[in-house]
Amino acid sequence: MNTLSYKTVSANKATVNKEWVIIDAEGKILGRLASVVASMLRGKHKTNFTPHVDCGDFVIVINADKVVLTGEKMSDKVYVRHTGFPGGQRFTTAEAILKKNPIGLVEKAVKGMLPKNRLGSELFRNMHVYPGAAHPHEAQKPKTIEL
Repeated sequence: MNTLSYKTVSANKATVNKEWVIIDAEGKILGRLASVVASMLRGKHKTNFTPHVDCGDFVIVINADKVVLTGEKMSDKVYVRHTGFPGGQRFTTAEAILKKNPIGLVEKAVKGMLPKNRLGSELFRNMHVYPGAAHPHEAQKPKTIEL
């Protein structure tokens, strides 16, 4: 019996195969889009997924300003941040974030779905979000993913 066939192979930086993919966010629901992007950044769609290694792909999200929220969430959903000072809670709606910083809504949704540690920070840097259809990553020959 060949015992080598029973060994579990863990991915590492040397054996990981990272690709570039484009996801078009136009007309897509924010949460569903963010969960797919977070999964691809993490590498969960690959057969050699290893939880403690960055084995995910580089993800380019285009048309982030055309993302959709269902129901009345665009005006009712409230994002809370704190300045650090007493009484420093600040509230913002999804509509205001989309108007002021179109990529902020997608980035905030995806970042919340990644691990809260050094690996999560490293994975977040593999995501590139652009408000329009243009992006400067043509040299990497990214392939388009349909949701």
